[in-house]
Amino acid sequence: MYNGKKILAIIPARGGSKGIPHKNIKEVNGRPLIAYSIGEAKRSRYIDRLIISTENKQIAEVSKKFGADVPFMRPTALAQDSTPGIDPILHALDWFTQRKERYDYVMCLQCTSPLRTQEHIDQAIEGLIDRNKDSIVSVCESKVLPFWMKKISGGLLKDFLDSVPFYARRQDAPAVYQLNGAIYMARSEVLEARKNWYTENTLPYIMDEESSMDIDTPMDLKFLEFLLREKKGC
Repeated sequence: MYNGKKILAIIPARGGSKGIPHKNIKEVNGRPLIAYSIGEAKRSRYIDRLIISTENKQIAEVSKKFGADVPFMRPTALAQDSTPGIDPILHALDWFTQRKERYDYVMCLQCTSPLRTQEHIDQAIEGLIDRNKDSIVSVCESKVLPFWMKKISGGLLKDFLDSVPFYARRQDAPAVYQLNGAIYMARSEVLEARKNWYTENTLPYIMDEESSMDIDTPMDLKFLEFLLREKKGC
C-alpha cells in the first residue's frame, strides 16, 4: 500500500512461446526467468498482492516455489498467440471483483524484463500516485531515431515519416523513447473503462538501457546470462 492505495501486481506468463520454448521458466544463471520478476516484486515496499496469471501448470508450480500466488488458472482462450496483452489483466481484475476484492491500482510486470528492480517498481508506484494521473508506462531512450528511418516503395528508398526534419548529427535530434515492456500501471477503474494502459494522462517512467533488456530470442538469453555473471562477479 502506498498513500492509502491498494496495489495489485500481476505477472502474466503463458506457456506457449514459439521463439524460446518454455521461455518463462527457462533457467538463466541457475534460476527460472520468471523468478527474477517474482523476486523483485516481492521486495517492493508497496505491492499488496502479487499474482501470476497463467494457464500452464508447470509455470504455476515454479511460480509458487519462488513465493508467488497463483489464485486461479487462466482460461486457455486467453493464452493464445493472438490474445491481446491487456486481456489477462482485465480477466484477473474481474476475478477479484467477483470476489469483492478490489484494488485501487493494478501493475503488470512482464517476466521478459528480468533486470527491472524493486527500486524501479517502487519509483513507478510513487510517481503515479503522487502525481495523481491515470497510468504510468516504462520507456527507455531509443537508439533508433524515427527521423532517419526509411521504407522501400516501388523498389526505391523513401522517408518513413511523411515530414522529416533534417538532423545531420544524433546530438542535434530530440530524444525519443520506446516502450520497454518492463512496467505498466494504472488506476483499476481507468483500466476497466478504457481497456488500455494509455490515456491522455499517462506518465512515462524512464529506465536505463541495461535495465530495459527484453528477452525475446535465444541470443537475448545468452546475453542475459553474461550480464548476470558479470554482476555476480563484481
